Amino acid sequence: MDEATAVEALIPRFKIGKVLNQDQGGRRITLLGSIDDSQALFTAERAAFPTNVETLEAFHASLTNIENLGANDIYHWYLASYFPTETPVPDLKINLIYPCTEQHVKKYSPQGVRMVTETPEIYKAYVRPFIQKKRDEGRLNWIYNIIEGRTEQEDVLFRDASQEDQPDDHFIILPDLNWDRKTLSSLHLLGLVERRDIWSLRDLKKSHVPWLQRMRGKILDAAVKLYPELDKDMLKLYIHYQPTYYHFHIHIVNVMLESGGTQATGKAFGLENIISQLETMSGGSDASLADVSLTYSLGEASDLWTEIFISLKQRTKP
Repeated sequence: MDEATAVEALIPRFKIGKVLNQDQGGRRITLLGSIDDSQALFTAERAAFPTNVETLEAFHASLTNIENLGANDIYHWYLASYFPTETPVPDLKINLIYPCTEQHVKKYSPQGVRMVTETPEIYKAYVRPFIQKKRDEGRLNWIYNIIEGRTEQEDVLFRDASQEDQPDDHFIILPDLNWDRKTLSSLHLLGLVERRDIWSLRDLKKSHVPWLQRMRGKILDAAVKLYPELDKDMLKLYIHYQPTYYHFHIHIVNVMLESGGTQATGKAFGLENIISQLETMSGGSDASLADVSLTYSLGEASDLWTEIFISLKQRTKP
């Protein structure tokens, strides 16, 4: 037996003892076991998907045990099985956008990333009108469907509608579309506010601090009640800027969730840091995050880059 064959023979001789760790959102697992009565660690990670069309067509045709997780407007979520077994266990989380728009195609295509600084002047002159235009296109209908109880009510994990609260305080918690709804180490929830006057963190004012503090406390209370295995200090709350959609929402994730682009500097702003910044801002109750410069990342295919910031970089008017 040559050396390569001997090394390959180790894998089938590995005897599983227990799961030691699971990370990368469940895509990597480490097992503690043994080979010939000696302890061994076995780490497996899902390989990258192939990119040739023929292999992908075979992959798609082999999907079984497709289970609907939910649907709202053009967004659909599923679990499915790829490896055929007698008792198929879902090993894939599938998101389907149908029918998709050119904007969706741009978002999910490979693109370079730029860092931009949005001054209060740029926000008021260009970005605020851009946000208004996006809202006027009706892209928030799927959110209003959830808030108003028309769709996805089976997915609402918590609805805050306390009678003693002001209506502006109300919010709901539901699973993020990228979470498989079972792996707690990759927990990702969304807190959607019911009020419609806060489009992004730019609309937050000093007067909103008590509201944000109350909502933070209620979100943490609700999350640990929903998932008793978690403690409050195992959760991270943040807000995106620029967000995917312009209706104020808070991301709630397990601190163990490995940081990708959506949690990176230039995209995610910690809720506690935002509250602290608002508390310490000079000025009265109307002092807001619209009055500060924000630096964040933009994809080169994004409308904000192509319609506004590339022109500002070239010192021409958008």
